[in-house]
Amino acid sequence: MASLNMTQIRTGNFASGFPLNSTKKVHAVPTRIGFKVFASETQGVSTGPDLSVTVNGLHMPNPFVIGSGPPGTNYTVMKRAFDEGWGAVIAKTVSLDAAKVINVTPRYARLRAGGKNGSAKGEIIGWENIELISDRPLETMLKEFKQLKEEYPDRILIASIMEEYNKAAWEELIDRVEQSGVDALEINFSCPHGMPERKMGAAVGQDCALLEEVCGWINAKATVPVWAKMTPNITDISQPARVALSSGCEGVAAINTIMSVMGINLSTLRPEPCVEGYSTPGGYSAKAVHPIALGKVMSIAKMMKSEFDSKNYTISAIGGVETGGDAAEFILLGANTVQVCTGVMMHGYGLVKKLCTELQDFMEKHNFTSIEDFRGASLQYFTTHTDLVQRQQEAIRQRKAIKKGLQSDKDWTGDGFVKETESMVSN
Repeated sequence: MASLNMTQIRTGNFASGFPLNSTKKVHAVPTRIGFKVFASETQGVSTGPDLSVTVNGLHMPNPFVIGSGPPGTNYTVMKRAFDEGWGAVIAKTVSLDAAKVINVTPRYARLRAGGKNGSAKGEIIGWENIELISDRPLETMLKEFKQLKEEYPDRILIASIMEEYNKAAWEELIDRVEQSGVDALEINFSCPHGMPERKMGAAVGQDCALLEEVCGWINAKATVPVWAKMTPNITDISQPARVALSSGCEGVAAINTIMSVMGINLSTLRPEPCVEGYSTPGGYSAKAVHPIALGKVMSIAKMMKSEFDSKNYTISAIGGVETGGDAAEFILLGANTVQVCTGVMMHGYGLVKKLCTELQDFMEKHNFTSIEDFRGASLQYFTTHTDLVQRQQEAIRQRKAIKKGLQSDKDWTGDGFVKETESMVSN
């Protein structure tokens, strides 16, 4: 059973992978009163390195979180996620008036390696969706949230919410959702398609002034931890992340899907996914976005390390996670949790067992006993190109006569071109 203790969520003493620097600018941490929920120690993986994490006062048996979307669209599938052992579940985004949400079918398209779009051959590396937020009545979703918390009081349930540019609407939505008993809120500032004319989703996340105002409304009302979900469809993702954290959010989640057009059917000349002969740009996810997501998370983490007390502010990383290694990369950059959505749609809810096992294998290889042992460990190795040049010049001086790689373009030869190329490859 859960242990429920009143606590000041923002002032908990949580371990961090980032070293504190007394000279850096550290933002003040406002107080938000809420319940600290401890997950059962018997849930998830019980042997090997400890996968449990504490995030903004919420204890999870492992860092793997169901990302907002179809895998969290109703009671049945969220219950399945808890039963399979996911560390937490973020429900599909809800708003006050679901009647305005009308989805179409088909609404997904896939990209496969080594084949044309729509081909049945090749591994799926990309996934596009034009799906909107939940089309189910809010009251129905709230009843299911309440039922889940009654049946799984020791598990973490997070509501994803999105509203129009209306303070009263945001306040009403937060009040009603919190009454269902959810443990935290994720704010959808990042949906790349659907209803931008109503200043919803990415329309807010791409406008820092608007984001600051709406975050102010939300954080003045919310009594549970708040994560702001960031859009990658912006030049510098650290800017809105900074605004969200400075405006009272305890954490950020990144990234949401990338605006895309999956492809054109060269037989019909119509775009995919094709609905009555037409389509609209959608959100791109799956393995192909993983390197982009790593870059965005790295940018946010470096900003947080230099400007915020990282013991109180957190990152939930998202983007192309299908293996424990994928998750380890995000954690090495400073992520506290790792979300999976498209991966569940392709591989099922049982994927969490594979993720846990593979992450533990990685930890055992490096003698890590907990997530905090390596969280943020790789962030220090990112620098500027100018610094890379200086480091290499110094290394060349130190190697002296030991030749490793070419020092100048004049050193290339025709006969040894392939070997000379290989001498400068790092992996």
